[in-house]
Amino acid sequence: MSLETLKTLIPDYAKDIRLNIGSLANETILSEQQKYGCYLASAHAVGEVQTLRAIEAEARGKLSPEALNAAKAASAIMGMNNVYYRATHLVSNTTYTTMPARLRMNVIGNPGVEKVDFELWSLAVSAINGCGMCLDAHEAELRKHGVTSEQIQAAIRIGAVVNAAARVLAAEAALAAEPA
Repeated sequence: MSLETLKTLIPDYAKDIRLNIGSLANETILSEQQKYGCYLASAHAVGEVQTLRAIEAEARGKLSPEALNAAKAASAIMGMNNVYYRATHLVSNTTYTTMPARLRMNVIGNPGVEKVDFELWSLAVSAINGCGMCLDAHEAELRKHGVTSEQIQAAIRIGAVVNAAARVLAAEAALAAEPA
């Protein structure tokens, strides 16, 4: 599978999603590693099998083994951090925001790829998972490294489109599995 295959799976009612998959793949504002790492980290974050298979196949042709692993690691660590930090900020008792997380997250300090790339992938996953604190933290880190607003927006847009594609395909699969 590939992004082209993924696009063919998207029904006509979600044509905008299908078109966005292609247009984002053709953007040049991010490096190939940054772009396909965002695609892959986002696909792992949503976990829908057809989306994941198609994007993983595409990414294997574009990313080094280290970058493939790091994109998956960004999704994994944000899957934990986004829930934890979102919860600490949603709870009325502010004590939790002052307490150390005491969760292992060494991969953030040593992801095996450029820190900026890992931060972009973490940002895309944080957008999918809806953690405002993590979005702010990753955006601030990216800005410190000179990443532009347009590049940050591109990573978020990739996350949004991958999420939408996965939701459409999951809904279609659920309907197809339902007895008539």
